[in-house]
Amino acid sequence: MATVATLPRTGTVLADLLPASTAGRARVRDAALIVGGAALTGLTAQITVPVPGSPVPVSGQTFAALLVGTALGARRGFIALALYAMAGVAGMPWFAEARSGAAFPSFGYVLGMLLAATVVGALARRGGDRSVLRTAGTMALGSAIIYAVGVPYLALATHMSFAEAVAAGLTPFLIGDVLKAALAMGALPAAWKLLGRRG
Repeated sequence: MATVATLPRTGTVLADLLPASTAGRARVRDAALIVGGAALTGLTAQITVPVPGSPVPVSGQTFAALLVGTALGARRGFIALALYAMAGVAGMPWFAEARSGAAFPSFGYVLGMLLAATVVGALARRGGDRSVLRTAGTMALGSAIIYAVGVPYLALATHMSFAEAVAAGLTPFLIGDVLKAALAMGALPAAWKLLGRRG
């Protein structure tokens, strides 16, 4: 009789499936994942495209932050993005366009990514990355959180009106967000299916 592969239970994120036979090894695994998540966010932040008329470039860091949060879960995702933010503020030039510090108008998006990674990580523990539709909702909420912090920060930092900040810091990025969500909608559920077949 053929056995049917089942997905790991809800309450598990992708990172939990990496083996760790002892508590010490689990801590080493988690530390490596956190550092790796911060580094991935910093590396993808260097993939940038300037947006005419906006101080905010299109970059890969928001996509990475959402993937890190989803794959690692809320706690590890938060710590990874906190490490990314703190190292950047301390001088590591790995924010978008090789920036560091906190004195630039798009720093609010970095703060938004910290919160978004935590929320999408919590949703992933509830199965928010197991199907195409759930992943779409998870990514959309994560993106909305980033904008909810980043756009008002942009308005305050540049003395723009809120409408001007929306035009400069949200509207030009919506098409890219749809494409990033489509990538996640394919990649994350596929990863779970693959792991289910191997389980």
